[in-house]
Amino acid sequence: MKALVYTDVETLTYRDAPDPEPGAGEALIRVESVGICGSDMHAWLGHDNRRPAPLILGHEAAGTVVGGPRDGARVTINPLVTCGGCPACTSGRENLCPERQIISMPPREGAFADLLRMPERNLIAVPDGVPLAKAALAEPLAVSWHAVRLGLAALHPSAERRALILGGGAIGLAAALALRAMGVDEVTVVEPNDARRAYLTERCGLRAVPAAEGAHPIVVDAVWFAVTRATASALAEPGGVIVHIGLGEDAGGLDLRRMTLQEITFIGTYTYTAQDFRDTAAALFDGRLGPLDWTEIRPLSDGAAAFRDIRSGQSAAPKIILQPDNQGV
Repeated sequence: MKALVYTDVETLTYRDAPDPEPGAGEALIRVESVGICGSDMHAWLGHDNRRPAPLILGHEAAGTVVGGPRDGARVTINPLVTCGGCPACTSGRENLCPERQIISMPPREGAFADLLRMPERNLIAVPDGVPLAKAALAEPLAVSWHAVRLGLAALHPSAERRALILGGGAIGLAAALALRAMGVDEVTVVEPNDARRAYLTERCGLRAVPAAEGAHPIVVDAVWFAVTRATASALAEPGGVIVHIGLGEDAGGLDLRRMTLQEITFIGTYTYTAQDFRDTAAALFDGRLGPLDWTEIRPLSDGAAAFRDIRSGQSAAPKIILQPDNQGV
């Protein structure tokens, strides 16, 4: 098969790679759409030692099952592989499984390739009317769905249901869509990039501003650099909630004194539970998350250029979807 392989810092090579061989309980999927995630960017920049080169990145995928009892089924893929038997898994918190694995991280290769192997339990059927390029958005949408669900659950019942989102990339946009789907109508997205801010306003119908101000019951940090941590600490109202999704810098920014004195709840969130993923997919399929027409589609062979364009801010779209060459949706 062909694959886009991370071979060195800021280097992706489109080349031949061995076909994956499914094990017991696994299916082989012909990948038809796969999104570029911020974590893929971190790996490409050499900032993620969990993803050493050479490695096939990519975990936001949808495609068609090849062979087996579900041959020909159109599916979106939950990339989080868990043991299924530990206390975390049996209590419905699979994302905390101590044996968790995710494709695009050893020992599992990712989806920037023609083919991918996955446990059958990780596959969710996609209705015929839903393009696979949209179905591939289930994964980033699920990340934000999970985070927003936890944030709203932690919010005091007396608090206003208003939210501030730091970062207008795919995860920040997905958080805004999840908040709306869960009944929060007053959502503001902070996005300093002029082109992306205009895109969010004109294409996605969101309130997007270049800088944050005011106090907010919920602050979602979808960037997670020291500067956004400082902003979240300053703008969460007393008794409010900070929800962290991004994986930028590791240290600095949080005002722990203010958070303590004002009883501000901080929640770190990682991926999603299996139920979150199913709920997100259902919301995607039935239109509760909007038209999801804010992606840019490119061929997988053009993936290296796509990464460079994302880094330089040349792509206004919050998400670039790569499609293996000569494969339609």
